[in-house]
Amino acid sequence: MAQVTENPRTSAKTEVATFDCYGTLVDWEGGVGSFLYDLALRNNDPDPPPGVELRERWERIQFEIIQGPYRPYKQVLAESLGALCAERGWDCGAAESEAFVRSMRSWQPFPDTHPALTRAREQGIRLVIISNTDRDIIEHTLRHLRVPFDDVVTAEDCGAYKPSPAVFERALDHVGVPPERILHVAFGFEYDNGPAKRAGMRTAWVNRHVRPQPLGEEPDHTWRDLWGLPEAVGADPVPLR
Repeated sequence: MAQVTENPRTSAKTEVATFDCYGTLVDWEGGVGSFLYDLALRNNDPDPPPGVELRERWERIQFEIIQGPYRPYKQVLAESLGALCAERGWDCGAAESEAFVRSMRSWQPFPDTHPALTRAREQGIRLVIISNTDRDIIEHTLRHLRVPFDDVVTAEDCGAYKPSPAVFERALDHVGVPPERILHVAFGFEYDNGPAKRAGMRTAWVNRHVRPQPLGEEPDHTWRDLWGLPEAVGADPVPLR
């Protein structure tokens, strides 16, 4: 079991587990980094940074954009990619933005995602996704996950992006159970942990790369991966393979 830390404030029985999707269930960091590094090579960048550095810079740009007025995620991708390309001196237009969206639709789940979700579902836990994306993008991702979800709440549904509290308010309306009976699982600490805690949910931070914990509310659980999920919601642990 790859559990790192536990907060004792976990006495309420979990009925629903909600999830950030990209980065938590799906390898978002690898997908973005590979796409951006390939784009650098296609543009003959004389000194391309590693994909992880390109992804980190792109994410900072994206985070700034989603703090502003809502626009569809495909537009956010286009604007953030365009800004990064301008910084690097790359050619970037509609074709590159569309390729970014197509790439996102193809990203695959982490190896631990399917068994952990399946074990939780077998225990009767309702599974819900709360994602900063458009519905037509996540529909492709749901096929890769191969686990039925009881509900999906997207930024498109809310007209807002996490960390806006409006997203979690909308999710609570959809779920229809007290927030203390919900465990929200996410890797994006700044996007998810604080607003979920303030909405009254319990939280699990998935820290796959063992990064320092950012400032903010303390999560109830910290895991290296999703192997800690079944135990946290009262299911039997997933056997290590």
